[in-house]
Amino acid sequence: QVQLVESGGGLVQAGGSLRLSCAAPGSIFRRNAMAWYRQAPGKQRELVAATTTDGITNYIDSVKGRFTISRDNAKNTVYLQMNSLKPEDTAVYYCRAGTYLNYGSTWTMTPFGSWGQGTQVTVSS
Repeated sequence: QVQLVESGGGLVQAGGSLRLSCAAPGSIFRRNAMAWYRQAPGKQRELVAATTTDGITNYIDSVKGRFTISRDNAKNTVYLQMNSLKPEDTAVYYCRAGTYLNYGSTWTMTPFGSWGQGTQVTVSS
């Protein structure tokens, strides 16, 4: 069973920053787009950001200008830099490998594998 390992979550005050990391097997990392998802208490899991194998990125509107997804090919690691955090960002964050789909006006990810344990991000007001 191939699962990605998320880390870097924690408790932060509103306006603060966190950087999440996701370590991936090299073969998975090199050949797939990577994405971050999150699930807030009582809400459905949602796609947050994605990066292609070429480093092209996309984000949902609510995090644009605040979050940055990036990938380090030397370390086989994808990051999510989260700045200006808001209480509504509180969620368990997950990373996934998969296929990036761009329809022009919309985009999404079709993930491979399975969900990991995620990392908890809690933003206090």
